[in-house]
Amino acid sequence: MKTKKQFILLILFSAVLSVYGENTKNIIFLIGDGMGLNQMYAGMTRNGGHLNLEQCQYLGLSKTYSASDYITDSAAGGTALACGVKTNNGMIGMTPDSAAVKSILHIAKEKGKATGIVVVCSVTHATPASFVAHQPSRKMDGEIAADYLKTDVDVFVGGGRKFFENGIDNRNLINELREKNYQLCNNLNDLQNIESGKIAALLYEEHPGVASERDDMLAVATQKTLDVLSKNKKGFFLMIEGSQIDWSAHSNDAEGLIGEMLDFDKTIGIAIDFAKKHKNTLVVITADHETSGMSVANGNFATGDVSLKFTSGDHTGVPVPVYSYGAGAENFSGIFENTAFLEKFLKVLKF
Repeated sequence: MKTKKQFILLILFSAVLSVYGENTKNIIFLIGDGMGLNQMYAGMTRNGGHLNLEQCQYLGLSKTYSASDYITDSAAGGTALACGVKTNNGMIGMTPDSAAVKSILHIAKEKGKATGIVVVCSVTHATPASFVAHQPSRKMDGEIAADYLKTDVDVFVGGGRKFFENGIDNRNLINELREKNYQLCNNLNDLQNIESGKIAALLYEEHPGVASERDDMLAVATQKTLDVLSKNKKGFFLMIEGSQIDWSAHSNDAEGLIGEMLDFDKTIGIAIDFAKKHKNTLVVITADHETSGMSVANGNFATGDVSLKFTSGDHTGVPVPVYSYGAGAENFSGIFENTAFLEKFLKVLKF
């Protein structure tokens, strides 16, 4: 017969499991390109004082400098997040001396997990490329596209169709994808009609338009990708990027930035809802760097009005916030290097 103390401990243990799950099986890694604390707060103000990411249980800070510069670009920033190494600005999936390094996506694939990428830019752009490719320059779109054939990502969604249709050395990578049993999609409706299997959804020739022109593409594609990847009994790793927060910040476009932030947060809501239903899922949200040195000068939660000021049209070197929810979320609090994400992911997955 259990003692009162044992009974209380059992209740506490059950409560912990109900929140975090027994262990981490699935990881959803969301990257808001260029998203600093003020970009988040601008979206929160416009949305009446609340965002989905407020549900996150832990908060940290990530230091973003690269191997070559105090201020990183998205290639070096993405490589640090994906591969756990500092590299030079412009380099993809490589150390500064051009040695290829595996990303968390590569490792998850090797362990039998399903893998996915969903972005609102070309899939060959710097951040998604960092999880898939090994190239000395982020500008090598054709070579990066070819690396998708080597990595065998289960589902990837975004733009960049032209880099697959007219690949390097006159290769038609679209045909090669079909030969590797990928189902090809050119629009969201086609993607919605697929229930399982490998998917290459190249929805745009290069990059999609701004959030107001995309018909919730990021949220819709994320939900479909989660439905497909979650059929793998060993779990999955999914990287999602709110790519154009950065672009609006570069342009000092306040309304565009807020629109992209809210679009990204809608997708965060889908990820957290999935984690609530699947207790062995970890959701981590961060940025590769902050863009524009933006500040929130004034605002009103009741009306959604917000006034923004920009000090730059480029990236800055300030640390970026890290939000986490679900199984293993406690590992992502504190202040740490952007290279620490890989080690933390491997720890919670017990790899």
